[in-house]
Amino acid sequence: MFRASRIALAASCIAMAGLLTGCGGVRGTATAGEVDVRQLEVGTYPVDRHQYDQYPGDKAALLEGMRMSDAVVPTVQIDPSLDVGRGSTVVAGAEHALDFVAKVSKSVFDNRKLITGYAASGADKPDPPGQTNPAPDATAVTNALFRFPDQAAAKLAARELEDVDIAVSAENQKLSSTKYPDAYIHWRPGVPTVGAFMAHKEFVISLFIQRPNPDSADLVSWVEKSLAAQLAQLDKFQATPQDKIEDLKVDPEGLLARVAVADRKGRTPDTATFAVFGANHMVHRAEDEAAHLRLVQDAGVDRQAIADDSYVARTRDTAAAQRLAQGLMESEGARYDPLDAPRDVPGAKCLQLNSKGDPEREYRFRCYVTYKRYVGVVTSDKEPDVRQKVAAEYALLANSL
Repeated sequence: MFRASRIALAASCIAMAGLLTGCGGVRGTATAGEVDVRQLEVGTYPVDRHQYDQYPGDKAALLEGMRMSDAVVPTVQIDPSLDVGRGSTVVAGAEHALDFVAKVSKSVFDNRKLITGYAASGADKPDPPGQTNPAPDATAVTNALFRFPDQAAAKLAARELEDVDIAVSAENQKLSSTKYPDAYIHWRPGVPTVGAFMAHKEFVISLFIQRPNPDSADLVSWVEKSLAAQLAQLDKFQATPQDKIEDLKVDPEGLLARVAVADRKGRTPDTATFAVFGANHMVHRAEDEAAHLRLVQDAGVDRQAIADDSYVARTRDTAAAQRLAQGLMESEGARYDPLDAPRDVPGAKCLQLNSKGDPEREYRFRCYVTYKRYVGVVTSDKEPDVRQKVAAEYALLANSL
């Protein structure tokens, strides 16, 4: 999983001889059979039980967009060949939505009052090195889900988005689906891509699909396959009623408060550095969607909280958390080598980026720790810092129960 930020927090203490020494204790008391977390060396990381301000201000819609990570189907569940994740994002507003439709579509989103959205993309092979587009011989599906105030607005938006999109080029032609007659589909003959819009409830599904060859029947079949999977996923999702979105809480189950951060002050929802997502977000963001889908389902993950460059995932139980941590470590592959973890942090395991990795995209150090049903993953470009951070993560998880 790629790094969310290039900022590495400076450590305030020095680790020596592979052990943490130096800077401060931790409040809390030990339970029978557990380490006394007050003795862990956590630097200046706060590890006391905490609760963030729950009021989202003007970012309530962003919280609903985070929830929608579970409304979008992972591409590997559209077709098993689409197991290479190409990333995902919350759609924060009309300007951001233009990344997934014709650039002249803003008036549609404004007039139909787009609330939020979530988009994910996957392919059957990685993008070429240094590129952000799929290779010409790849199959790739980008699936954006847009939320509108009600079903009527969504229906109008789907039709208008299609009208705007198809008018971009005189060469565009409409296609149709017998399975989904309400879907708007178009392509440009000779070009191996297809676009589609379909309203469902208060949502609009927007698809952009690339195939190796410009075959209209084949492209429509992929639209149908994608819609089948997406509609099934969407029907399992419980959308927040429009008049309740402003009441959404920033951290309703206290999961963000379990992620170790250097500074807790001034926190507001941010999709990269202060967010709670559904389990599917871990799959959408993974390079290997198939492996992460298996991990998430096996462990019964239901939430992931991201704060700065670390995260906590909540699993079914203690055994599931341990399996997930091990699986996440193994998923990093050959670009990471094992690194001795702090010996006084129970079960902690660490990795160090080697010459096969890309330090511009990945952190040099990653550590994993479990506590009951929780898995904490911390990262840093500095070894002393990551050692303090993994100790702090364990202590925080213990103090938060």
